[in-house]
Amino acid sequence: MVKDGNQLGVMPTRQALNLAEDDGLDLVLVAEKAQPPVVRIIDFGRWKYEQSKLKKESKKKVQEVKGINLTPRTGEHDIMVVVKKATKFLLDGDKVRIVCRFRQRELVHPKVGETKLKNIANLLEEYGKLERDPALAGREMVIVLSPKPQSGGANKNVKAEDVPDGGQEI
Repeated sequence: MVKDGNQLGVMPTRQALNLAEDDGLDLVLVAEKAQPPVVRIIDFGRWKYEQSKLKKESKKKVQEVKGINLTPRTGEHDIMVVVKKATKFLLDGDKVRIVCRFRQRELVHPKVGETKLKNIANLLEEYGKLERDPALAGREMVIVLSPKPQSGGANKNVKAEDVPDGGQEI
């Protein structure tokens, strides 16, 4: 009787409660300060669930900035580890901030750190774009990479080429 969503008009509280119980629904107070108070006959559990779903959807994913540290003396293998970590972060949709920290004597040669950071940026060019060029601030040189929008179709085609053709003889 109540499922069509029409207004039922002004009625005593007991009668509204009986209508709600007959349909297995709840009587929910919507506006208590109105004269007379406004109520709705709804499934309260379902309504609460839908509200929580809407709230979760309205929240946007906060893009985190992941940090990775290195020095100008970091070895080639360790650079590849940094690239792997940064790739994972970029694919997850997070920004990456790579910091090259200089010690006292290393500050004399900032080009060494700059070339390492540019090299890392070139290796990560496929997954992210350089948002901030290497800049020396105090004893640190920093670059920031932001993720590129992913295109799902390109990766699927690459895997399809690796599949054997069914073993036909040539």
